[in-house]
Amino acid sequence: MLLSREFLITPLVACFCILGISFSQYPRLQKLLTSKQSMSVETLEKDQQKEGLRLGLLQEIPSFSYDNLIADWVYIDFLQYFGDNEVREKIGFSLSPEFFEIILKHDPKFLEAYLHLSVSSSLYAGMPERTITLIDKGLRSLSPTLPEKSYYIWRYKGTDELLFLGDSQAARNSFLKAAEWASQHDDPESKNIVYISQKTAEFLQRNPDSKFARIATWTMVLQNNVDDKTRKRAIKEIENLGGKVVINDDGVPAVTLPEKD
Repeated sequence: MLLSREFLITPLVACFCILGISFSQYPRLQKLLTSKQSMSVETLEKDQQKEGLRLGLLQEIPSFSYDNLIADWVYIDFLQYFGDNEVREKIGFSLSPEFFEIILKHDPKFLEAYLHLSVSSSLYAGMPERTITLIDKGLRSLSPTLPEKSYYIWRYKGTDELLFLGDSQAARNSFLKAAEWASQHDDPESKNIVYISQKTAEFLQRNPDSKFARIATWTMVLQNNVDDKTRKRAIKEIENLGGKVVINDDGVPAVTLPEKD
């Protein structure tokens, strides 16, 4: 069957529109980077409102099978947004979940995105409920083997439920699910995840307010490839709970639990 010329062109036009929305931001972003020191909070907030409108438009545009392309471009935009420390210190991280609404809609198997979702939206934007909703939605498209190491997503969910919602029962269930998914793999990393996830769940079963469980969860945050600000926050939280953190010569953290839970 022959396809009409219009049908063939439409997806390409949509793709160029999507890319155009992203590329059009670079001159504005570069201008912002060079002038932000003198910009008022009011001006930065107006600029953030425009960014929110752009993300809303990207949320509505059909993908025409360019899902991975859209997810990648929005993820790059997010990294620039998250890494702009001066602006974030002035007006916060409130758009973080909006980026991931788009990213995970188009690529729910994007493992790295879930970590940045948890850090940016729960830890910095203060929206753990929104984070967990997005994770739950993404998990519907996943399995223990797809994507590789998908069990980490259950651990991110358990982290948010325990540290930011204080829901120890939900966190315990998530850690048990992480152990269940990881147990379907034979490699050393997966076996380690089974062990530490089961241990965290045991801590929470014995004591829903377990310091050990919280330290173990902050340790997971610390051991991930996170920014320096998040690393310092995790170390501070571990020390506040009575744990000790020592960074070896290779930059690997070693955490010691307090004597009593």
